[in-house]
Amino acid sequence: MSVSRAAKQKIASPDSADRPARLLAWYDRHCRKLPWRTAAGEQADPYRVWLSEIMLQQTTVRAVGPYFEKFLSRWPDVTALGRASLDDVLRMWAGLGYYSRARNLHACAVAVLNDHGGVFPDTEDGLRALPGVGPYTAAAIAAIAFDRRTMPVDGNIERVVTRLYAIEAALPQAKPLIQQMAATLLGPSRAGDSAQALMDLGATICTPKKPACALCPLNDDCAARVRGDQETFPRKAPKKSGTLRRGAAFVVTRGGELLVRSRPEKGLLGGMTEVPGSQWLAGQEDAAALAQAPELKGVTRWHRKAGIVNHVFTHFPLELVVYTASVPPRARAPEGMRWVPVATLDGEAFPNVMRKVIAHGLDL
Repeated sequence: MSVSRAAKQKIASPDSADRPARLLAWYDRHCRKLPWRTAAGEQADPYRVWLSEIMLQQTTVRAVGPYFEKFLSRWPDVTALGRASLDDVLRMWAGLGYYSRARNLHACAVAVLNDHGGVFPDTEDGLRALPGVGPYTAAAIAAIAFDRRTMPVDGNIERVVTRLYAIEAALPQAKPLIQQMAATLLGPSRAGDSAQALMDLGATICTPKKPACALCPLNDDCAARVRGDQETFPRKAPKKSGTLRRGAAFVVTRGGELLVRSRPEKGLLGGMTEVPGSQWLAGQEDAAALAQAPELKGVTRWHRKAGIVNHVFTHFPLELVVYTASVPPRARAPEGMRWVPVATLDGEAFPNVMRKVIAHGLDL
């Protein structure tokens, strides 16, 4: 991994020493107003910081805002969240995606309640010991909530730092060097504001496409801007596309009710609600998927809906054929399944792929 020659000269130049101060001065004038942030001079709430950081993983600020407000209204502190049921948390999370985060969120709240008396640890090491809290999240909470002198590095900060220092190494191999260089932007105090300043700079000025370099407080020091190739950073290794998987989903109604089940707690979409379905396998034929239909009295034939439901997960794309059937009013649900009113489906913890399946199967 390497930093360009121009960047090395910038690092060593006298002007680079005031970067942290320039960054904070810019942040004081232009910081984003976000629901989880406190006003200038106020102490940040560790619960709000932690909740927002978990929600923001692999999700946009715009998408997170309404969910954050709903969670805060329902569970105003970590004690309340720790006493909630996982099912309630999953229902509230439905639609935000990456559902392992919701399970980790609940497990972490339980751990803080039971093992720490409802008080978050105030060190990186203590935070990293909590369920679902990795190096970045621990550093973010430590810096923002407790003003520990550490620099969390998210995607926005990676972009700013790789451009500022023209870091040629590709992600993810470049991460240790990016972390090292990001730490040079910490001043002697206000670590949390320094981190949030870099996040805001990446989100609003140093954007992936057409960065507004003229408005950047660090523009004179940016090695990539001097070269004119800032949009090419960060360097990224080619992504490997996952193999297409195929399967079937079975939408069964009993009057105004829908047949559902819960997925296993561990694994993809763990604990979420779904309609019965086949395994999701590469190269699976329709006949093999149909053979995995649930056994229900009164169902002699499955009706195949025209079209296919497509969904893309992080590691693979998925195609689902949807079959429908109706059963008599007193038909029992197979073991491990249950009937839920169609009118209350919005309150169920369905992942997005299942909402697509249900909409397709019920012509919603």
